[in-house]
Amino acid sequence: MDHLKSNEQAADRDRRPLADRMRPQTLEEFSGQGHLLKEGSLLRRAIEEDRLFSVIFWGPPGSGKTTLARILAGETRAWFTSFSAVLSGVKELRKVVEEAEALWRDSRQKTILFVDEIHRFNKAQQDAFLPHVESGLITLIGATTENPSFEVIAPLLSRCRVLVLKAYSEEDLARIISRALNDRQRGLGALELTLDPDALEHLVRTADGDARTALNSLEAVASLLAVGEGKPGRISRLQVEEALQRKSLQYDKSGEEHYNLISAFHKSLRGSDPDAALYWMGRMLSAGEDPRYLARRMVRFASEDVGNADPMALNIAVAAMQAFSFIGLPEGELALAQAAVYLATAPKSNALYAGYRRVKETIASTGTLPVPLHIRNAPTRLMKDLGYGRDYRYAHDYEDAFVPQDYLPEALSGKTPPFYRPTDRGYERTIRDRLEKWRKLLEKARKNGPGSPET
Repeated sequence: MDHLKSNEQAADRDRRPLADRMRPQTLEEFSGQGHLLKEGSLLRRAIEEDRLFSVIFWGPPGSGKTTLARILAGETRAWFTSFSAVLSGVKELRKVVEEAEALWRDSRQKTILFVDEIHRFNKAQQDAFLPHVESGLITLIGATTENPSFEVIAPLLSRCRVLVLKAYSEEDLARIISRALNDRQRGLGALELTLDPDALEHLVRTADGDARTALNSLEAVASLLAVGEGKPGRISRLQVEEALQRKSLQYDKSGEEHYNLISAFHKSLRGSDPDAALYWMGRMLSAGEDPRYLARRMVRFASEDVGNADPMALNIAVAAMQAFSFIGLPEGELALAQAAVYLATAPKSNALYAGYRRVKETIASTGTLPVPLHIRNAPTRLMKDLGYGRDYRYAHDYEDAFVPQDYLPEALSGKTPPFYRPTDRGYERTIRDRLEKWRKLLEKARKNGPGSPET
């Protein structure tokens, strides 16, 4: 009977994926996330003192969220139960609550409830956790790949601590792969496989910080090797490349990573780094981002961050957008790359952006100020009699096509600083010098009064 039981356990172990078999059972086995688990850390102290609090683990796929939750439960004296937000709902939660109440009533044992993909619960389902988390009946451990600020309701979020897990470093992944390769009980040690250094490097790189992917890839390579029983096998980079399909870059066009990458692209342009701008653009395009989205962002950038420091920037950005629409993929990407480099290397000014922001703030605070009479149109006799258009001076009748007169509402003219304040960078230096000359003439005209010889 013991022999049969042992065979059944071995069969069950062999049936489970390598990533599941190699799941760490203790904190000592767990790799990575040192910022959360180092000696003296909040989480470490909570585990050692058996005072675990409700927490949401937020991190990328394969960063150990589920594994860490199971280890935490094992390190405490609490009853651990779990369900997935994909498959479970309020009905299952009621059952957990009933069992938790019974455990606490009968043996004063706490309950840890692990909810994977907690962001998939709707508002009503998340509301159902609140009273039980707040009362302490349930210690909630949620796991999510999405930003909890957007996906978890505020009342529940306020009752939990959010702990951020990081993607595994290359060193961590190499350690995890080596452990699985050598473990004879749960891993692939019985196959006596060895990895060439460049093969290990390729496995690590294609995993992109995801431990589950790394182990699945290792298992896929091992299963395709024709290794005789008892004979050691050597895995080369070429064999890894042949066994694995290219992993798509981690990216969610509607999630946080989308905003992280577009932020990196925009800030690289603003920081005048064409290499970084091309890199982040390439990352987004390689991951399947709509190229027209990047084109629209560059058109916006041309006005927001370059403006009149280089008036050609807007033309280049619009031309790149039109060129891509005309050519399409993949050739059209080069037009976008040209625009990105031009914008990154152009002189920068946010004077337009800042000036228009001041305009909107002024409008919000002053309301609908009347148009000055002298710049109103007067198509009827009544309007002329009321003073519409009176004393208006036609700019082209004056030298340099400039005449000092006020165009803003009376409540603002000469009483507020200029909205548009050009820098001394690029073409804006020319604009600044011109405006300074005109503004001095206008200030002189205001002092002398309308109709004076100086005006």
